Amino acid sequence: SHWLLAWMGLEMNTLAIIPLMAQHHHPRAVEATTKYFLTQATAAAMLLFASTTNAWLTGQWDIQQMSHPLPITLITLALALKIGLAPIHSWLPEVLQGLDLTTGLILSTWQKLAPFALLLQIQPANSTILIAFGLASTLVGGWGGLNQTQLRKILAYSSIAHLGWMILVLQFSPSLTLLTLLTYFVMTISTFLVFKLSKSTNINMLATSWAKAPALTALA
Repeated sequence: SHWLLAWMGLEMNTLAIIPLMAQHHHPRAVEATTKYFLTQATAAAMLLFASTTNAWLTGQWDIQQMSHPLPITLITLALALKIGLAPIHSWLPEVLQGLDLTTGLILSTWQKLAPFALLLQIQPANSTILIAFGLASTLVGGWGGLNQTQLRKILAYSSIAHLGWMILVLQFSPSLTLLTLLTYFVMTISTFLVFKLSKSTNINMLATSWAKAPALTALA
């Protein structure tokens, strides 16, 4: 319930996955790790500044005691950047493309859990910014995945679109949002595992995998 503890938890979460992302020492993996670290560090700095500003203006460090619009807006922006909501989403497809499927699965599921939980708790009284993020994410996620051939980029845009729908539903029914999040996790884990087992990284490879593993390809 304390912003400093929440900030420390988010940073530990970020630092824990960075060695996994860079473990293969491939230039693409190192590039993706660097982009991810810079993005998350920017969001973390914004989050710390906003929570400190809130404590200065209101005297409260409690997560659910957010009353001033400026810190709420900054924290919403920081959390949106952390999970990759449009229009501040451009890092996510590039980072996911540089990772292997196992690390990409962790990035698409577990790493989004903590920031999304904080978004559930703050829910600003003026929900215009969240609705804007949600609408932009559904549009960008659906449109961005149309002309992609790389499966990891398609999954990244799919993640953006799903999160957009969750943010929109959040305004009306938080419990339904949790159900949507659970469904997203199940679908994403299944899809990543299918791609990993069939060793597919682009649409052409997925097409040729039909002869090798028809059941897995149909599931994908």
